[in-house]
Amino acid sequence: MKIIVTGGAGFIGSAVIRYIINNTSYDVLNIDKLTYASNLHSLDSVSNNARYAFACVDICNSEKISELIATFKPNAIIHLAAESHVDRSIDGPAEFIQTNIIGTYELLSEATKYWQQLSSDLQNTFCFYHVSTDEVYGDIVEGIKADEQFPYMPSSPYSASKASSDHLVRAWHRTYGLPILISNCSNNYGPYQFPEKLIPLIVLNALSYRDLPIYGDGSQVRDWLYVGDHAQAIITILERGMIGHTYNISGDNEIQNIDVVKQVCGILDDLIPCSREDINSYSDLITFVKDRPGHDKRYALNANKLNATLDWIPKETFKSGLLKTVEWYLENEDWIESVNGREISNQRIGLKSYE
Repeated sequence: MKIIVTGGAGFIGSAVIRYIINNTSYDVLNIDKLTYASNLHSLDSVSNNARYAFACVDICNSEKISELIATFKPNAIIHLAAESHVDRSIDGPAEFIQTNIIGTYELLSEATKYWQQLSSDLQNTFCFYHVSTDEVYGDIVEGIKADEQFPYMPSSPYSASKASSDHLVRAWHRTYGLPILISNCSNNYGPYQFPEKLIPLIVLNALSYRDLPIYGDGSQVRDWLYVGDHAQAIITILERGMIGHTYNISGDNEIQNIDVVKQVCGILDDLIPCSREDINSYSDLITFVKDRPGHDKRYALNANKLNATLDWIPKETFKSGLLKTVEWYLENEDWIESVNGREISNQRIGLKSYE
């Protein structure tokens, strides 16, 4: 199999590519425009592999995308390229509309043109796999988990743009017959995550004795999925999922944000005890800040379909995965240095108002 991965220099995309190269015999073409959150160093371990190739191209550039598809001749496209930070989508939604909606449209259009000219045998084995998020379902009340039939109610410009792209992919399947798969995943964490997201931000802020910002009272609930488990789930779905179907991918780890931060601090306390005399624990650095506009209280996914039909369950518990993650950041100063000086915000963002 020959697979194009868009956004392959990102957090999840790089994990998928590492998994493919290390666990399959497939060839991979990584297409990424290398935004602030992309990092080719995340692929250092596989970059010299003969089955890996990279092209620095924006998915909105239809001409270049067409050339790459025609030359590489993929059996599948795994579409991961996206702007993904909710706070940034509040401050600047235009980029999210451009990449997540227009970019998905351009990619679908070029993939469909390519698929339509294939022989019937190759058409039957082609797949456009769109990777999405649990945030499209919006705020989930206690006692309920969103399954694949749950109505979409996105709250942020980011989640609305991902919901839009999900609908486009389904429309291309229904209208043009393009073979597609979609998965919606819960909150990812793990090595190589750009340090604007909660867990790496807390680790790096704590090590520098900066404030650990928590939105509101920290009672928001997220379902956490280790990125290595997510990568394996994606390939499992690609290989054995039913065309036209959607699959939820859950880590089955519902935890309040404040408890996530306290667990990170507890691991750091054990591994690198505080050296400042005025605090007893890194958790003393926790600071509660103004909540995000439109902040969803809870995300929760029902992944019974994936678990039952494709026999997939996550390997990592939150405890085991979080320890691996924190240890990785402590042991990989070179990677952290490679993102220093980029658009990392250690301060509160996402407060733009149109009032």
